[in-house]
Amino acid sequence: MISATEALQRLQEGNARFVQTDPGLASSQLSSPERREALLAGQEPFAIVLGCSDSRAPAELIFDQGLGDLFVIRVAGNVIAPSLVGSVEFAAEHFGTRLVVVMGHTQCGAVTATLQQLDEPPETRSPNLHAIVDRIRPAVAPLRDAFPDAQPADLVGRAVRANIAASANQLRHGSRILETLIRDDGLVVVGAEYSLETGRVDFFDGVPG
Repeated sequence: MISATEALQRLQEGNARFVQTDPGLASSQLSSPERREALLAGQEPFAIVLGCSDSRAPAELIFDQGLGDLFVIRVAGNVIAPSLVGSVEFAAEHFGTRLVVVMGHTQCGAVTATLQQLDEPPETRSPNLHAIVDRIRPAVAPLRDAFPDAQPADLVGRAVRANIAASANQLRHGSRILETLIRDDGLVVVGAEYSLETGRVDFFDGVPG
């Protein structure tokens, strides 16, 4: 398995192809019938991506990767819950994958909804949606006091990044298995923001120096 640094470089290069509308190999060789057959014996994803469920942010396309390249976990607001931590643990342990990317995106609906509900809690809300909002709330609520004069769009932008960083930090420090892999085996957890406007991914949290 390749190192976290090499995996990160591969993702950055793939995103550059995506931005330049140059699909590279992902739309042909890496997604071909031959590729499917080669993967029947097993998988060796070089990166784990925990991203938002937003239909505009599919990791495989954004990073121009094909079948078997990425272990992708998607949930609204890229929040961290026990089952999601377990999925990351599984991939890191069983496949030897050494890079975990928590990827949020601009204009995240889950983050925007959380900010709105700080002021106007709905009278009725699904307990399942409530669980998502409550996981985002601790990361974004302090921003209201820290930036009282911020425009709504600016506040959402800050909140998106705060939520990404909080989720990445939870993975780094909320799992004995992941903590051990980080300390002893080169596992790296980074936070990244995908821009719906430009198609670019900014790796801004926890990137190795």
